[in-house]
Amino acid sequence: MSTQNNNPKGIVFILIAMMVFSVQDGIMKHIYNFVSLYEIYLIRTVVSFVLILLFLIITKKPIVFKSQYPLLTFTRVILFFFGFSSFYVSLTVLPLGTATALFFVTPFLITIFAHFFLKEEIGIRRWTAVVVGFIGVYVTLNPDFSNFNYLSLLPILCAFCYSLSMIIIKKTSDKDSVHTQTFTFYIGAMILSIIFYFIIGDGQYNNSDHPASQFIFREWFVDFNANILLMVATGITATLAFLFLFTAYSIASPAVVSPFEYSILFWSPLVGWLFFEEIPSLNTAIGILIIVSSGIYIFIREKAQNQSIATEKPLR
Repeated sequence: MSTQNNNPKGIVFILIAMMVFSVQDGIMKHIYNFVSLYEIYLIRTVVSFVLILLFLIITKKPIVFKSQYPLLTFTRVILFFFGFSSFYVSLTVLPLGTATALFFVTPFLITIFAHFFLKEEIGIRRWTAVVVGFIGVYVTLNPDFSNFNYLSLLPILCAFCYSLSMIIIKKTSDKDSVHTQTFTFYIGAMILSIIFYFIIGDGQYNNSDHPASQFIFREWFVDFNANILLMVATGITATLAFLFLFTAYSIASPAVVSPFEYSILFWSPLVGWLFFEEIPSLNTAIGILIIVSSGIYIFIREKAQNQSIATEKPLR
């Protein structure tokens, strides 16, 4: 069956993936008051690693742990790990929908990095879309500089790290399969989480009442039994979302399915409204609309120019 014939199925898969990612983020937002960030990271990563491994064994796909680009892979793991750490910390101060919208500056950053690092040609229309997209970020944040919470910028830091990691993946994908790249991240994330346990796991640096600081430095395993199912659920939902996302990009045209990743900007505010009583402000709604419009325009221009910079790989 041709890729074109599979496009509708790919769209359905990517819509499901975005919904499941939103549920995972909602779980993270719920439990940040009870457990430590890297405690969750460790449990989530172990669960995802085991599930992906079982999936590959059952489907009889090759399992390769060794990367052909060790230095670039190490850099990518660091960027990915601390990038999404910053996103999860942002959930302590931002509504779920707002944090997710700010992360979706990713296509703009990938476009910029692709021009400077990969020497991709970017036309004036896409540069304009990038500028308009960042205007959308400003509108979404609606900053009051006399009392601005700089932790609100953490999703943009996450997008920055993630975009750089995507540029690295574009470099390493010729020899490292998607499964190898996934496993190297999981292994790296487990090692980093364990290192954090020995550094801050006893709670000795938990000296602030700020929710972000509490989330990072809280003592591990204090409420472990009460929250273990939710922590495992983050791993299960992350794995399911990844599998749906990977399948969508495998069976359908990336140029067709990638704009539907923006459906998460429907799911995330919905989860925020249903479970946290978060109602987006008018500024946030307008800013999200600007970000989505600019991002989709970049995808359209890439297709017109027969390029695949921001559309080749998933944004989440």
